[in-house]
Amino acid sequence: MLIKLAVSLLGTIAAYAVYHIGTVIYRESTSPTRALPGPNSSHFFYGNQKDIWKGENSLTHEGWIQKYGRTFRYFSYLNASRLFTTDTKALNHFLTNSYIYQRPQSSRYNLGRIVGPGVLVTEGDQHKMQRRIMNPAFGAAQVRELTGIFLQKSLELRDVWQTQASLNADGTARVNALSWLSKATLDIIGLAGFNYDFNALSSEDDANTEFGTAFATVYRVGLTQTPLRIIKTFVPALRFIPSKTDALIEECQATMMQIGRKLLQQSKDEMAGDGTFEKGSGRTIARDLLSLLVRANTAKDIPAHQRLSDEDVLAQVPTFLVAGHETTSTGTTWALFALTQNITAQNRLREELLRVDTDTPTMEELNELPYLDAVVRETLRVHAPVVGVHRVATQDDIVPLATPYTDRKGVVHDTLRIQKGQIVYIPILVMNRDKEIWGPDATEFKPERWLEDRAMNNSIPGIWGHMLSFLGGPRACIGYRFALVEMKALLFTLIRAFEFSLGVPASDIGSRTAIVQRPILRSEPKGGNQLPIVVRAYGRDSEDAEE
Repeated sequence: MLIKLAVSLLGTIAAYAVYHIGTVIYRESTSPTRALPGPNSSHFFYGNQKDIWKGENSLTHEGWIQKYGRTFRYFSYLNASRLFTTDTKALNHFLTNSYIYQRPQSSRYNLGRIVGPGVLVTEGDQHKMQRRIMNPAFGAAQVRELTGIFLQKSLELRDVWQTQASLNADGTARVNALSWLSKATLDIIGLAGFNYDFNALSSEDDANTEFGTAFATVYRVGLTQTPLRIIKTFVPALRFIPSKTDALIEECQATMMQIGRKLLQQSKDEMAGDGTFEKGSGRTIARDLLSLLVRANTAKDIPAHQRLSDEDVLAQVPTFLVAGHETTSTGTTWALFALTQNITAQNRLREELLRVDTDTPTMEELNELPYLDAVVRETLRVHAPVVGVHRVATQDDIVPLATPYTDRKGVVHDTLRIQKGQIVYIPILVMNRDKEIWGPDATEFKPERWLEDRAMNNSIPGIWGHMLSFLGGPRACIGYRFALVEMKALLFTLIRAFEFSLGVPASDIGSRTAIVQRPILRSEPKGGNQLPIVVRAYGRDSEDAEE
């Protein structure tokens, strides 16, 4: 009996595989992208994916642009074509028409394993409803109220590094900047996101609580690539096949949801009564994002049918963690790396920051520091944490182009024909480093470019800074204000306190992308993500000389 069931199951899997492969072959044979220029596939299963993985910082894509122009196609898994373009008019079309161009099911499946059905994963009307309720929690006024938390945890990190440096005779400490900044931003998003303290900075472990351990496990396991996971990613019908990884993720998700429900109930309890908070009542209004979300969701002007369910609200908790934790810690890590490679910029930034006569500036005071703003902008341009995203066409479409392309037969086209099911790659990092837009020094870290009196290219359809780091259109990053002020608070505190130098040769620093782009050591490829930095308390040399 078992043998018959196994044979039947294998037969079903084989039949579906043949059907799926046949569908891909048919779609590719009829796709308009066949006429596009582009590289030949280098592998029967991986297509050009391994070439992309080997080319850090989108170097492979940039090489293809030089060879094939701004619009071309390449091949992904099972040699399915991917449309690539840096044409600004086409990118604007893809980003603004979010009902037509949505996150592919494969991406939603993989990201959903980590964050659940939150605003990062949902599409269409469901995404629009979640976004409308969440928007008030991410306004400037709300971020202003949270700036104190950003600075509190930044000062805690400063104190940890000062203690480590004081234990050594030379007054320096070698730290893994990525790990420590990850702890700091985890603590920040815990408190600012849902009034939960992970206490990561006070622990030797990356997660010091049940919630933190569960999230760290989901994030680590969810990013693990295995043959079975790849197959289940692209063949939905086979996702029922059990695995130890899936069981572990489900167990950790259940733990996070159990704690999340308690946090949600706490927020609801605060809203008990008529939901008003009169001055002089003695009641404290919670300012964390979850409480603001609950408050917005229960506003009297929101019809009942447009309100989020408890499950929808809970789904935002892991979304807050990933979007508000990993991206900012990675961005700040790359900022420190960049400043170790441009000591003039590091010194200039420190001079500006030391002119502020408080350790706890307001959001407005942070935003009024021009060179700090330039450093943050330049970091997020040259070292965008998210290097690119995919979209899939849900219907046939005609896409306008600013720059015509010449197909394989020599015919010039000023529009792109898109077939339903076509995957489109939005190249964030490539656009941010485009030499035609930013000049011949586009790949170099030069904060001064943001202070120069020159017109920025406003054709890039980004929500911030004339670049794509936070995307654009209806699915632009909802928390970009939060991330920018958090990053400024961390750099404000750390640059004032320390001089930074790289702990290894710059040539040893590489990058690896899994949701976000993190640094690795080329000499230790299996050593995990890390950035060794040497910190010295600012002014230590002069103090030693006086002694």
